[in-house]
Amino acid sequence: MTLTTPMTQTEVEAVARRAHAGQTDKAGRPYAEHLAAVAAGVRERGGSDEQIAAAWLHDAVEDDALSAGWLADAALTPATKAIVLAVTKRPGETPEAYAARILRTPGALLVKEADLAHNADPGRLSVLDGTTRDRLTAKYAHMRALLGLG
Repeated sequence: MTLTTPMTQTEVEAVARRAHAGQTDKAGRPYAEHLAAVAAGVRERGGSDEQIAAAWLHDAVEDDALSAGWLADAALTPATKAIVLAVTKRPGETPEAYAARILRTPGALLVKEADLAHNADPGRLSVLDGTTRDRLTAKYAHMRALLGLG
């Protein structure tokens, strides 16, 4: 078995930016801004290089920007791959099942915490219509509670 050197942070960022090129968030902003904010949030919370790499890729499989096959074959550590898969929502999955998988995957909680923090940022939410803002605020608060984040 040949060991492959994991991608550098710069390489992971470039892959994530390419994968999400042309995508925008609910406010119409380039999606890469969200990825960069989550990666920065993980870094600020003392996350490891593996967690920061997972932060850049946290929505890639869920959004079909990259395939699960790509992830399996990617030059990433097993921990990074496990975190990405843990934070990838699955069709029909309950919030409780999703939260349980995050909680049992080492390193995933910090990535999801940073993701939720950016998603729930009042500045981001303020540009959305009231119905969407209220729905997302409740959704993020429920997930934070399921994860024990308050």
